[in-house]
Amino acid sequence: MKIEPDFFRIEHKNVLSQTGSLLISEPFSKDSYFKRSVVLLTLNNEEGAVGFILNKQVEIPLSDLFEEDFDFNGTVSIGGPVSIDRIDFLHTLGNVIPDSKHVIDDIYWGGDFNTVLQLLRSQSINEKQIRFFIGYSGWSKGQLDKEIENDFWLVTKAEPSSIMTIDENYWKATLKRLGKKYEVWLNIPEDPVLN
Repeated sequence: MKIEPDFFRIEHKNVLSQTGSLLISEPFSKDSYFKRSVVLLTLNNEEGAVGFILNKQVEIPLSDLFEEDFDFNGTVSIGGPVSIDRIDFLHTLGNVIPDSKHVIDDIYWGGDFNTVLQLLRSQSINEKQIRFFIGYSGWSKGQLDKEIENDFWLVTKAEPSSIMTIDENYWKATLKRLGKKYEVWLNIPEDPVLN
């Protein structure tokens, strides 16, 4: 008798969760924030981890968040369940925005918010250079490691060129590039009872 592979057991292949890694949620997650999400880790150290959900756009104009009109076509995404009264941003401007933290390749996190406002007002920044997030995803010391051990997250290397693009299908697109092992995840309904 041939035993079928366990399609839901994650093979981590020594890919560590570190700053710049992607976390891909398993297909049956019931968590309203993390269901079929892809999270970019912007910080991961001995104290804990911080990241932003890349594929959960919301229909809130940027001008509503800042109470100021900008000629800017960028969108806003849900970054996670922590501090949902806070706005964070990822960008590709490096030292143009002082106090930015390098994440991976040309991707940076945060920095001086007044500089961002000046760039928006002067139309010196576009939606391919910056992404805004409401709230963030955070884990205390050891929490993320435990979730990975329990197969809540598949950890993979990020493709920096795709991080600044908002794509509602990013979960599926990211899984597709990981090969046959996870192809079965692509066709699983969000509610398995509907299968």
